Amino acid sequence: MSKKKPLILVTNDDGITAPGIRTLIEVMNTIGDVVVVAPDAPQSAMGHAITINDTLYCNSIKVAKDAPQKEYSCSGTPVDCVKIAINELLDRKPDLCVSGINHGSNSSINVIYSGTMSAAVEAGTVGIPAIGFSLLDYSLDADFKPSKKYIKMMVEQCLEQGLPSGVVLNVNIPKLPASKIKGVKVCRQANAHWQEKFDKRTNPLGRDYYWLTGEFINKDKGEDTDEWALANGYVSVVPVQFDMTAHHAIKDINTWDI
Repeated sequence: MSKKKPLILVTNDDGITAPGIRTLIEVMNTIGDVVVVAPDAPQSAMGHAITINDTLYCNSIKVAKDAPQKEYSCSGTPVDCVKIAINELLDRKPDLCVSGINHGSNSSINVIYSGTMSAAVEAGTVGIPAIGFSLLDYSLDADFKPSKKYIKMMVEQCLEQGLPSGVVLNVNIPKLPASKIKGVKVCRQANAHWQEKFDKRTNPLGRDYYWLTGEFINKDKGEDTDEWALANGYVSVVPVQFDMTAHHAIKDINTWDI
């Protein structure tokens, strides 16, 4: 009797036609039965946003002719995509949710802004093992081929080993040829931040507007961080928990006069 293939939900934040998600779908089709539910337009940096004051639309589409997977484009955010997939579109609970491959880094503090990772976190909140994948290359012609080996390895291990309760994985892949990637490092999120700036301009009607810019500041010199791993040619794997309670602070706050 043949073993039933795992059901894999694929999503992203760059949009359903982005090259990154097409590569991820290709790899997932070698592992399980794939259903894609992804935004119909780019939704980068949406974080964990959901649609509550507007309608949501989902359309069954076929991006690649003769491809085996079912695909749905969704008018909402990455988290909307996961919610509607689980509650409306799938006939059973997925064995795994994978999100990406994102065009650009989701390491360090970027994880909290990332639509890619928020989709994975949303799946994790309902007990679905989930992984977000990102490549450190923002160009639309980014080479995703070196990522395939590591994505396949991480997914197969996740399906075989499972994940601890309340944890999803944040996987970032350096922009390097396959021969230059040294391996995988399981590490912590670097203590870094963005130093934001706003470029203030005036439109032809005299109204001021702003473009958000900034500089990424990493003062964390630890060699056990995602930023160190990526800078030194490794794929970084950070276990991310979505219980945001600062457990270590409870004792101190309990000393307050409240």
